[in-house]
Amino acid sequence: MLEEDPEIYGRMDRWIESADWIIWQLCGRETRNVCTAGYKGIHQDEGYPSPDYLRALNPDFAGFVADKLEHPISLLGERAGDLTAEAARWTGLPEGIAVAVGNVDAHVTAPAAKAIEPGQMLAVMGTSTCHVMNGDHLAEVPGMCGVVHEGIVPGLYGYEAGQSGVGDIFGWFVANGVPPAYHDAAREQGLGLHEHLTQLAARQRIGQHGLVALDWHSGNRSVLVDHELSGMIVGLSLATRAEDMYRALLEATAFGTRTIVEAFEAAGLPVGELVIAGGLLKNPFLMQMYADVTRRELATIESDQGPALGAAMHAAVAAGCYPGIGAATDAMGKVKRAAYTPEESSSRAYDALYEEYKTLHDYFGRGDNEIMHRLRAIRRGS
Repeated sequence: MLEEDPEIYGRMDRWIESADWIIWQLCGRETRNVCTAGYKGIHQDEGYPSPDYLRALNPDFAGFVADKLEHPISLLGERAGDLTAEAARWTGLPEGIAVAVGNVDAHVTAPAAKAIEPGQMLAVMGTSTCHVMNGDHLAEVPGMCGVVHEGIVPGLYGYEAGQSGVGDIFGWFVANGVPPAYHDAAREQGLGLHEHLTQLAARQRIGQHGLVALDWHSGNRSVLVDHELSGMIVGLSLATRAEDMYRALLEATAFGTRTIVEAFEAAGLPVGELVIAGGLLKNPFLMQMYADVTRRELATIESDQGPALGAAMHAAVAAGCYPGIGAATDAMGKVKRAAYTPEESSSRAYDALYEEYKTLHDYFGRGDNEIMHRLRAIRRGS
């Protein structure tokens, strides 16, 4: 904003996350929640980036934190204030009730899914996937998109990673890569196209399609942190069918999650359990695939509205119904443990495909071949 519209930047009094702004409007008190401050605003080690760091980005940016951003930080579950009379008229809620500080949807899903202990990685799977996990110590995990002390629950370090495209990739393929005959067959069976392709893909033995894909259609968030990377399918032939490519894309996202899990473990943060939330839970074949690929038991949240439940839990803490989010988790969290368990024969078969995925991952993602970046430049005309 400073560089593209300096007049607007100069007129701006405060830079504030929407989650904090909404709370401000509801209770009349400005707050900054630790979750957005850390993961979105880079508040680390009790502070934001230094003036010297900001000055190096742009000389006129040095005072940004002090002038427009900085504010005392509130933990999730703290009470921001009371609902004002005006906000009570807007919402129809009683004046004076507790208003909790703002939050981030994926992070507050962790207590809703009873995934707040170290070693429990929550994957919120939808159009993209956000992976969050608590640890009892600070570790340097390559490619992570934020490590915030008490960013998820008090007393622990909250880690965030993610895949920028998951369900979006499946949706892209269904919208652009499926012949009309598949649409007709799905309609005749009363199925959606995703369901039809999943059924066809599930009939294959692992590796039968002869393909391996990279899940970078929206770039790579973790562990490479490179939005200029792009998707790929290797092994296409004249015998390749739509269900083959669809399955390869499903597998690629599972391999991407395994890459993230292995990065955590290599940094000294063991991942003992994957807990799944989000819309992709409705695909049991995909869930079993993730269990087999990662060689981890999958627990599943037993709520269709994990972020809303998590927000309500924090509000209950703010209102004094529970002494802390741990007690609220015990009382209100909903999860099915070991909903999916890895099958050894399938895991061994996926191990072989994963080795090929890693070869492509490192060759195209770690600088051995810059073709994806060059193609982006050509596309932009630069």
